[in-house]
Amino acid sequence: MTAATIKISKYLSQAGIASRREGEALVKQGLVSVNGKKIANPAVRIDPEKDKVAYRGKILAIENKVYYLLNKPLGYTCTAQDPHAKKLIVALVPKEPKVWPVGRLDKMTSGLIVMTNDGDLTLKLTHPRYEMEKEYELSANHSLSAAEIKSIQKGVSLEDGFIRPDRFEQIGPNRYRITIHSGKKRVVRRIIEKVGKSVAKLKRIRAASLVLGDLPDGKWRHLSEKEIQMFK
Repeated sequence: MTAATIKISKYLSQAGIASRREGEALVKQGLVSVNGKKIANPAVRIDPEKDKVAYRGKILAIENKVYYLLNKPLGYTCTAQDPHAKKLIVALVPKEPKVWPVGRLDKMTSGLIVMTNDGDLTLKLTHPRYEMEKEYELSANHSLSAAEIKSIQKGVSLEDGFIRPDRFEQIGPNRYRITIHSGKKRVVRRIIEKVGKSVAKLKRIRAASLVLGDLPDGKWRHLSEKEIQMFK
């Protein structure tokens, strides 16, 4: 082993094929070869300057890193590949280089999501120990009482643990804003359901230092260098 070698999964992420975790799965599936030989061990290390890596028979090259901020519309699935999904968010951004979402929004949640081919950043931000602050605006099916608002502000016990938002406030009739660090699945919806109401609309307007602003539905923009460094 030399200092120049890197794990095959890292190379796949740098080549824009998949995140590191997804890259490991692709190796195990026998879809990756090094110097013409298929490999199955995701711990294999390669020298990017000397070894030829192929995915599904196509020789790979390391892509320049790109970072898009997308305003995800309703009805789109947050994944790079899903044969059962009719609408994938990757269809909303440039096809090359290939990118994937950092984290997820469920199909019926809209708003801010970052798309990138930076596997290192994806691994960091989706790790359970890294809880990025996220801000949402939501509409409930019925107005919450003052007691219900106070209950959410104090925190609620869900089936997978106690959750207390950083902030929760009413911003209009049946409309609320919530800021939370947790990355638990459907956590905002479950918090509202805990007080007997349900979410009618949910939109993420901020993630860490990134703000959605007035970016139209279904549109994207490049992150600025300053935004990239702040987000990292």
